[in-house]
Amino acid sequence: MKKQTQSIRIQADRSHNREHSVPLYLTSSFTFEDAEQGRAIFADEQAGNIYSRYMNPNVDEFVEKMCMLENAEDGIAFSTGMAAIFASMAGLLKSGDHVVASNALFGSAIQILTKITAKWGIECTFVPGHDLSAWEKAIKPNTKFMFCESPSNPGLELIDLEALAKLKEGKNIVLAVDNCFATPILQTPMDLGADLVIHSATKYIDGQGRVLGGIICGKKEFIQEIRFFARHTGPSLSPFNAWVLSKSLELLDLRMEKHSSNAQALAEALEGHSALHAVKYPFLPSHPQYALAKKQMKYGGGILTIDIKGGFAKVQTFSKLLKIVSISPNLGDSRTIMTHPASTTHSKLSPEDKAAVGITEGLVRIAVGLEHIDDLKADMINALDAIR
Repeated sequence: MKKQTQSIRIQADRSHNREHSVPLYLTSSFTFEDAEQGRAIFADEQAGNIYSRYMNPNVDEFVEKMCMLENAEDGIAFSTGMAAIFASMAGLLKSGDHVVASNALFGSAIQILTKITAKWGIECTFVPGHDLSAWEKAIKPNTKFMFCESPSNPGLELIDLEALAKLKEGKNIVLAVDNCFATPILQTPMDLGADLVIHSATKYIDGQGRVLGGIICGKKEFIQEIRFFARHTGPSLSPFNAWVLSKSLELLDLRMEKHSSNAQALAEALEGHSALHAVKYPFLPSHPQYALAKKQMKYGGGILTIDIKGGFAKVQTFSKLLKIVSISPNLGDSRTIMTHPASTTHSKLSPEDKAAVGITEGLVRIAVGLEHIDDLKADMINALDAIR
């Protein structure tokens, strides 16, 4: 079956009630027929549910769908996307190991690599994501992990994932790719050589700003190690959130196509506006990695950035003039959202680090929603016209 069909038809087992939609399994634990069955399940001699911190039918269904979409062997779900990112490192790395990471990462990911794993003696070298020679030079004998986002948050930098994967060949290095902006509808990093794919399911996987969640999909050997860490530390996804996320996957392909077409049209409409220094979107020919975007992604995604002349003062005025665009640090919602990364999601970065990844005081991230494109164009252009 095609993936679109599987994302709808993969379901946990029905109960005796023969429900069409999978029921919620809101239980902390599961019972055994007798003591011997409990022993056998704990010993992995027999399949069965034990405790919802370990496994749950709703969570298992969500994981199965995501692994199918990402072409991954196995997966594990988490309470948030940041829990997933942290677990990918904490589950696989030890003191003395070295990480190479793109310098264009979500702010909390940078904090993990500079303030948390560093306390355990894990070193990290940050490199410009697009510079493959910098990645290659940064690799050391003790490098065990490579981490990147493509497209990046918020600067929309792309990384040639296939070329990056070739740099780790024969070196016992795990390549983890944050696929949050693209989703498996637009690109599948596993097919390009990644070992792990990570999502904040809070974003496009949910798609309506309702629940938190995260997931790692990838090669079974690495997922098993991460599962040991997660099973004993407890950053588990709730059954209710898993149920919501699994239902959301049924429409992910339709939503991503609409997010992308809206974002493309909005980017084209705004490019060249006199109130802006620039508009950046992967499928605009003006994007510095346009050719790579067209090669690596099915559509350009739902995110674009605009750089407003006049810095934060003009951004503030612009935000007050918008009528239908929300102001929030989130993205991936059915409602269009604007974010000022320099003062919110990436505010803890130094001025030098912001400059290195193109985060200016005038940069605004627009997560384009599912509203009618004519309304979005009018709202944005009217606000920009008023501040130029």
